Amino acid sequence: MTLGIGLTLGVLAIAVLLFVTEWLRADVIAVVVALALPWLGLIRPEDALAGLSSNAVVSMLAVMMMGYGLDRSGVTDWIVRPIMRVAANSERRTVALVSVAAGLLSAFMQNIGATVLFIPAVLHISRKSRLPASRLLMPLGFAAILGGTVSMVGSGPLIILNDLMRQSDQPAFGLFTVTPLGLSLLACGIIYFLVAGRIVLPKRQAPADDVNHQRDLVDAWQLPTTIHVFRIPAESGLVGRTREEARVMSDYGLNLLAVASGREVEYAPWRQTRFVAGQRIALLGDENAAVRFARENDLAPSDQDRKLSVLRSSEQSGFAEVLVPPRSPVVGRNLREIALRKNWMVEPILLATRGREFRDDFSDHPIEVGDTLVVHGRWNSIRDMADRRNFVLVTDTPSSPRGSGRPALALLCFVAAVGLAIAGFRLSLALLSGAIGMVLLRVVSIDEAYSAVDWRTIFLIAGLIPLGIAMERTGAAAFVAGGMMNMLGNAPPLLIFAAVGLLATLFSLFMSNVAATVLLVPLVMVIGAEAGIAPRALALLVGVSASNSFVLPTHQVNALLMPRGGYRNADYMRAGSVMSVLFLVVAVAVVYLFYR
Repeated sequence: MTLGIGLTLGVLAIAVLLFVTEWLRADVIAVVVALALPWLGLIRPEDALAGLSSNAVVSMLAVMMMGYGLDRSGVTDWIVRPIMRVAANSERRTVALVSVAAGLLSAFMQNIGATVLFIPAVLHISRKSRLPASRLLMPLGFAAILGGTVSMVGSGPLIILNDLMRQSDQPAFGLFTVTPLGLSLLACGIIYFLVAGRIVLPKRQAPADDVNHQRDLVDAWQLPTTIHVFRIPAESGLVGRTREEARVMSDYGLNLLAVASGREVEYAPWRQTRFVAGQRIALLGDENAAVRFARENDLAPSDQDRKLSVLRSSEQSGFAEVLVPPRSPVVGRNLREIALRKNWMVEPILLATRGREFRDDFSDHPIEVGDTLVVHGRWNSIRDMADRRNFVLVTDTPSSPRGSGRPALALLCFVAAVGLAIAGFRLSLALLSGAIGMVLLRVVSIDEAYSAVDWRTIFLIAGLIPLGIAMERTGAAAFVAGGMMNMLGNAPPLLIFAAVGLLATLFSLFMSNVAATVLLVPLVMVIGAEAGIAPRALALLVGVSASNSFVLPTHQVNALLMPRGGYRNADYMRAGSVMSVLFLVVAVAVVYLFYR
């Protein structure tokens, strides 16, 4: 073993340790690895930065932009709405239709994006038909993951796979090379839940059916419903103070919904807004607490206030449940930092995160992906807030228009991009042309396009590409592959395929599936050459098997659905273990029979 091989394997071991222990964020680990390799003399400095201009990175960036454009323009609604009408109240029909649609969408947009798109619709069906959400959401998530294997741009591992092929002087896979295998996996997953769903899926009762969606929400979260209106006299102790100085929430448990001055109404007033004599205020909460607050601050009742009557009209305002999606700009920040009231004029009522509920002042609590926020406000403000970039609206609202009004143009750009890729143009060039086409045709603004990009994923992929280069150039891949071949001995090809699929599956459970692909593809390429098996077939099996992440909620789709469906780790182990075995059997069999 040479010094270069030893140093490369040392960097690899440290990277694996960091990925498994999560001491650092995945994208930070990738950047550190990319910087360490040239400093150790294992690759050239330009190789360390090659990932930023790689075909995989540009393709991933363009897919994110186009996926956002398709969603914002309303194209995806064309798909979702008819499915929701046909699904009706049938659990199996819902699972089948939603799974097919989400799986096919995931072939051309990030699986997490396809999942977020269907969550509100699935929850709506759950409430209306009294079908437990836990019986619908996991099949949705699994189908989205499986759908990522239907095209070479459906998942990070498959996008980066073509770059790894070029590094090994192998021809790239075509856009639909993997489609027969991906459709087989998607069909297997859907049939699995249709046949065994009632056995492997938990059954946790959905909220009671009620034509009044507000009542559903109130009952589900035990929300306060009484609104109290008071006038602030000149002698009131409230004059000149802010809501926080008056301790409206901390001492009385009341939410300040609005402040009216003359004909002007300020909804969900900012925390720095000071009370003025003559104002009327609307408070939400317990009647005894409201009476005590009014008495201690010398307030006068003003229940007939017409300006504030909008707060009691279900057609104009109410409660809404919003979900924090992946890549949301609000992740990691708190309500003060995002200025929720100032920016969107809604009042935060409740925060549900990691199975816990916060009802008092949670303004300083950091927001995480998958958190649920219940707010109160006017419907227009709530719809502005839930723009699918910051928050996703789960609650039905009256007359909720969506889309940029250019769905035909968005679809044209998408079809043109796919057509260019099929015609043989470089994938990154074709997809980026489609994304920029959406900007030029004003489907999305350039700022929206930038915000749609998950830069953590971009740097994760770009940072790991140099490790693949180092594995090949130092001979580390050949060295490790030789050791694995010695262990396998003269094993039959089918056993080697099974071992490679299982190894990729195990790696993807404990680290990024992109990282698992980068680490394993150079190894299996050498193994294939030495064993007389088509290296491209083994590499494709790794790229596909890296998506076999069902046993634990480590995949971002599973993590997103876990709180929404009330799932536990045991639920994923029960349903996911069978799915993982089926995935492995189908993937190995199809690749062995048709791709080698």
